Amino acid sequence: MLYVCPTPIGNLEDITLRVLRVLKEADLILAEDTRRTRRLLRHFKIKKPLTSFHDHNEKEKSRMVISLLEQGQKIALVSDAGMPGISDPGVFLIKKVIEQGLPLEVLPGANAALVGYLQSGFLGDAFLYYGFLPRRSRERLRVLESLQDWPYPLIFYEAPHRLAAMLADVLAVLGNRAISVSRELTKQFEETRRGTVDELLAFYRENTPRGEFVVTVSGREEEAGGIEESDISQLLQKLLSGGLSTKDAVEQVSKKYRLPRNQVYRIALEVKPED
Repeated sequence: MLYVCPTPIGNLEDITLRVLRVLKEADLILAEDTRRTRRLLRHFKIKKPLTSFHDHNEKEKSRMVISLLEQGQKIALVSDAGMPGISDPGVFLIKKVIEQGLPLEVLPGANAALVGYLQSGFLGDAFLYYGFLPRRSRERLRVLESLQDWPYPLIFYEAPHRLAAMLADVLAVLGNRAISVSRELTKQFEETRRGTVDELLAFYRENTPRGEFVVTVSGREEEAGGIEESDISQLLQKLLSGGLSTKDAVEQVSKKYRLPRNQVYRIALEVKPED
């Protein structure tokens, strides 16, 4: 059996009892970085054989893993943080295990994309997880252009040294949408900033980004069907002045005018309750 085992994205308390049991029972653990995984195992007093399994050796090591699985061994696959195979090594191996008809079990657990999405507040019936955009601006712009008409929130991962450039390209292609940027999720210095793309771009140009980021961009706005934005603003202002939370006010206005919540939320960001 190959067990796909998610590990904490920061806080070690987020590991599940089931993952701990599987790691204790495994004959071998495949680790993206053996040093980081060894620290995790040491914390939970688990002593098991480790071997490196990352982007540069995944295809080569997969042949060895398939052979061990055919011999009946229990193999656990982990990445540095979160779910293996989701912007992490493991995709090739998982496909091969399925192709060979070998047993596979995916365990539930921590995932940064879902945490960042919920932190954004851009909640609805659907979202699109993309992961890391291309590193080069030309390719990044091309991908963003292919996503610009999606009406759902878009979830990206980004490294700190590329965040400002990525936000600049988002602004250029997707426009000045509502956006949420979360960093160091579940860790000591966890932080989520919400606003418009130009506001957060200005902030991170002035303040050096640190940590790993989840960026959630609101979906494409649909036409308001003849409703003036000023009417929406006035109703939001009235509801907020009456003590309603931003979330509840957005929900009410969205239902009243049959508008996407993302569109109403963007307007709500600019509304100040009456004194």
